[in-house]
Amino acid sequence: MNEEIRIIEKLRKIEALFAGATTAGEKDAAASALERMQKRFKEIQDIDPPIEYKFSLSDPWSRKLFVALLRRYGIKPFRYYRQRRTTVMANISASFVDETLWPEFQELNKTLREYLDEVTNNIISKSVHSNNTEAEVVKQLTEE
Repeated sequence: MNEEIRIIEKLRKIEALFAGATTAGEKDAAASALERMQKRFKEIQDIDPPIEYKFSLSDPWSRKLFVALLRRYGIKPFRYYRQRRTTVMANISASFVDETLWPEFQELNKTLREYLDEVTNNIISKSVHSNNTEAEVVKQLTEE
């Protein structure tokens, strides 16, 4: 797991501890840990600073999945005025995209597409026609 991801996950856990702390000592300990982890996260970003990425995802389900994944990691997805809805922009470090984000997205997207294909085929075969195979490929007629 990428060091940046590990730190993000720890930060979330510490924030949860801080929110649930009932005594002053627990709150101080959680605040201290949070401060240390934020400092380490900043150091990593100094080594591999975020850059602006442009992703083009024409499938609406893939785009929704990708945006949700960005948000899960605390990354704010956006697009500029007049950019197409298929565009997702984000400021992310290159190592995070290469090592974590894109491989995870591809795996999740593959699973999502398989599920959607299965559901679609099931609905079509039960409600429209039982044969939902692809159309036959035929040799094109040539004019002489």
